[in-house]
Parts: sequence; C-alpha cells; structure tokens
Amino acid sequence: MNGERRILDLLHGAVADGVFPGAVLLVSRAGHRLLFQAAGNAALLPTPRPMTAHTIFDLASLTKPLATTLAVLIVVSRGNLDLDAPLADLLARRSIPRDKAALTLRQLLSHSAGFPAWKPYYLELAKLPQANRKRRLHELLLEEPLEHAPGEGSLYSDLGFLLIEWIMEEKTATDLHRFTREHLYEPLGCPTLSYRPLQQTTLRDPRDFAATEQCPWRGRVLSGEVHDENAYVMGGVAGQAGLFGAAADVGRLLDAILRTRGGIGAGLPWAPERLEEFLRRAYPEPTRTWALGFDTPAAVGSSAGSHFSPETVGHLGFTGTSFWLDLRRKLAVVLLTNRIHPTRANEKIKAFRPVLHDAVMEEFG
Repeated sequence: MNGERRILDLLHGAVADGVFPGAVLLVSRAGHRLLFQAAGNAALLPTPRPMTAHTIFDLASLTKPLATTLAVLIVVSRGNLDLDAPLADLLARRSIPRDKAALTLRQLLSHSAGFPAWKPYYLELAKLPQANRKRRLHELLLEEPLEHAPGEGSLYSDLGFLLIEWIMEEKTATDLHRFTREHLYEPLGCPTLSYRPLQQTTLRDPRDFAATEQCPWRGRVLSGEVHDENAYVMGGVAGQAGLFGAAADVGRLLDAILRTRGGIGAGLPWAPERLEEFLRRAYPEPTRTWALGFDTPAAVGSSAGSHFSPETVGHLGFTGTSFWLDLRRKLAVVLLTNRIHPTRANEKIKAFRPVLHDAVMEEFG
C-alpha cells in the first residue's frame, strides 16, 4: 500500500509541478488491473476540465505499434504479405527509385529502411485539394533521399510508416481506419480505439477527449482531432499517427498480446508464431532497440526506467502517451498524458517517465 501511495503521489505531484495538466495511469498483470487512476485536468483551455479514467487521448505514435503494426501482423498471419519482399514487388504497379527498390517491410517496421525521421509535408499538401493529397504524398515518399542504405542503420522514422500505410492500402483495398476497426478493435472489444477521420459528420463530444496543443498552425486548441500535422492534412488517418483511445482499451489490446503468448489465443486475429517474430529485436546490436513496430527498453537511459525485464516491448507518443509491456512478468503499464497542452515546449515528462516506471516496477514487478 505504501508503494501504491508513492506512485499516486508521483502522479499528482507531476500535475502540481506542471509536467502535464493531467494523466491516466493503468497497471495490469495478465489482464487484471492493479492500479487505474486519473489525475489532474483533461484540458486547461478554454476552461479547465477534469481528467477521468475514461478520457480518450490522441495516442500519437502509439499508432505505429497499436494500429499499423498490428494490421500488418494480421495480414502477414493470413499469408497475404511477405515481410522480406522488396518494395518493387510490394508496389509492383509503381516505378520505384533504385535506392528504395530493394527495401523491405521488415526494414520499414524496424526503422532501418533509411528514411529521415520527419518532414513537414503538410505545408505543401495543405495547398492541394484533398483528393490530390495522397498521390502527392506517395510521390514525396518515393522522392525522399535516404539517410543511409536500407538495413545499414536504425533511424526512427514517421516517413517509413507512411510508406507502410501505402503498402497496406494496396494489399487490403481499404484504409487503416476501416481495417483496424473491423479486424482488430471491434473483435477484441476495444471500442474507444479508433482513428478519427476528419470528414466524419457525427463526431463525439470534444469534451470526451484530452486536449492537446493550442496549435499555432490551425489557430485553436485541439480536442478530438489529430495533432500530428501530416496526419491531419491526410484526413486524420495515417500510418504514423491518428489513433485515439482510452487507457482501458490500450490495456485490453496489450492483454490480447499476453493471451496469445499464454496459449489462450483462440479467436485472436493473428498467428502466435508471427506475433513472436514481431516482438523480438530485429537486430542483435544493443544500440538498435527496435523490434517490428515496437520499441524495447535501452540498456541505459530508457524512459521505461531500469526494472523492466529484457523481454519488454513498448512505445512513446509525442502527445505524452506511452505503454510498456513486460512479457516475462505479464505486466502492462499504460501512461496517457496531455503533456503538449497547451504547448509542445513542455518536455518535463522526459525526466518523469523513468521515475514513475521505476516506482511502478518496485511495487508490482
């Protein structure tokens, strides 16, 4: 109990210290909740609004493992996609530049394809009619110079996941929003996990969501619409960002991974042996921490702290979201915050995350 009190004191102390306006923390073991707590405010502007355990967050780059990667896993499990096929085969109807023709889906998932981390494509795309933006985005991706030859290094990249989205649309003849909803979130009972297409005419009340930035580009406080600018100009559905969800449903998705590994995966949408492949580090070098779509804790200086086992996967999101899943201990830690509200300049969460994770693992690990 003293350990749990320490964790809650850390959470509420972070709100008081301005680490973030609010947060939801979920700790579970094999699907059983050990701690589920909200703290602070879901919004400060235009008026304060309290955080609740059911608040829905812009999950930012958690989209990569929890939407795009799991969608790839499903299609790979069905035998309809080859992780090691060259891009020239995956996009056979396109003219692929020579520097990208041989790169693979495995390299894209493990951030080793050579793409730069990020580019402000939205500035050009926003000037085009919506119907023309995807075609131009694909041209920009193929034209983008690589930072290194595929496989020769690791560089975390949003652009690689935009390319994965394109591959998935070719293979499934639908978009990631429809595919993940029909084949992932609805079957697993995760109703709040969803993209938020901007063209929808019936939107949930913005008060259901944690606010993100007072965006200087859009001129308003964002709540219930994607923060990531490149995802925004593409209509809210993208491979690198765009997923929304509440902590409980992120936890349910992680529990489905644990159930698969525990041999109780009946009715789950992926093959257990392929899931294992996605959860292993892609390269043996200790400095290359990426599995397929998931990250793993670095040996030194990890946001996960120092107590998670080597058999751990997770990811961070720019808006202040994260999860870490210790596969050995069957322990999941989901921390969702609105740290960029009202401004992305607040980076206090970098120092806070490892302290909190160490406290959680010392109590429950």
